Amino acid sequence: MKLLLALCGCACLVGAVTAAVPAGGAPVTAARHVPWSRNAVIYEVNLRQYTPEGTLAAFARHLPELKALGADILWLMPVQPIGVKDRKGPLGSYYAIRDYQAINPEFGTLEDFRSVVQQAHALGMHVILDWVANHTSLDHPWITQHPEWYQQNAQGQITSYDYDNGTTIEHWSDVAGLDYRAPEVRAQMIAALRFWIRETGIDGFRCDVAGRVPVSFWNDARAALERDQSVFMLAEADTPELAVRAFDMSYDWDLKDVFRAIGKGKAGAAEVRRHFEAPRQQFPADSYQMLFTSNHDLNSWDGSDEELYGPAHDALSVLSFTLPGMPLIYGGQEAGNTHRLLFFDRDPIDWKTRARAPFYRGLVELRHGNPALASGSAGGPLEFIASDNPAVLAFSRHKGRNLVTVVVNLSAERQAYRLAGMAQSAALEAWAYSVDERH
Repeated sequence: MKLLLALCGCACLVGAVTAAVPAGGAPVTAARHVPWSRNAVIYEVNLRQYTPEGTLAAFARHLPELKALGADILWLMPVQPIGVKDRKGPLGSYYAIRDYQAINPEFGTLEDFRSVVQQAHALGMHVILDWVANHTSLDHPWITQHPEWYQQNAQGQITSYDYDNGTTIEHWSDVAGLDYRAPEVRAQMIAALRFWIRETGIDGFRCDVAGRVPVSFWNDARAALERDQSVFMLAEADTPELAVRAFDMSYDWDLKDVFRAIGKGKAGAAEVRRHFEAPRQQFPADSYQMLFTSNHDLNSWDGSDEELYGPAHDALSVLSFTLPGMPLIYGGQEAGNTHRLLFFDRDPIDWKTRARAPFYRGLVELRHGNPALASGSAGGPLEFIASDNPAVLAFSRHKGRNLVTVVVNLSAERQAYRLAGMAQSAALEAWAYSVDERH
């Protein structure tokens, strides 16, 4: 069966493989993936902005729509109470947590959260909760009860947290960093993680700034959680060591940077190939990387899809659903959100139209319907196809009888091209793409 996602002049995309992703020498991950994650699509929920009410109960009414969209894993941003001391903006940051084992009254009650999880499960979806292990709010009870659990300056003072993102220092003035040299911190954090598994039935966690917390802690936490149930763990990090035992999936930040450069006309097919053929880091063979064009950080701080990518966005979304990894949809993308959502105040998504939902639904169906596109070793290897036009990216993934071939024009101009093995040339309009499925 063939699915043509955008007009091109080619009726058949059969070409010779000229390069494959090298196997490398990285160890096979010991993190055992839950079966339902293999062909999954993850969807991020910004609860405060998802509905005019900004509550769990109001969000629950959208669950059937998310099921119809094809979302498999719902990632909910933190739902716990937010600190008041040095709070940013009127409502504060989700990531300045004052109590790990409670619900922010802004969102509802613990029973409301349980209800969302139960309803999602009934629809065949899974739920993971954003977890902030690196730091707490400045008025978390531990600050006064156990100051020795926190990072301190040379004068023995607990100060706000400075985060080095690699290019600049971010001053997180509303939080203080925990000190994982204290065994009690590790024990209390694992107990809090297990609370949500046991009390609400969630399926795992997305872990904020996971690379700033010791790998040994995450390894212990994963082992403890697995004693309760099988879980899915996503690290906000790109550290290969975290993928060996603790986490199923990491962020593909490098590909995110390539996508942004393409959107600005500063990169193209060669940079995508280079990312996979000569990766900066080698991850365990069966680990997952999360592929995305937006999330809460990108949207609020860097720009909307329209700002970041302009007309290139659809082509890059196709790549995020067909290259190795797991694709993310950020809540509001299916509504065509062109707005930077506020981070510290109410700013509800405009759901008047879901004009983009058919586009994303088509991508989800593409992923679900093709075993070759599964994550990790369950999917087919990435094989690039030679093109006589450097602006055109072509690749295939093959698993059993399933073959998916993708051709994308990563430029703002119409491009004629000929792939290895093609009898005649074809053409793609600016930012156009085609996908061929065979079973």
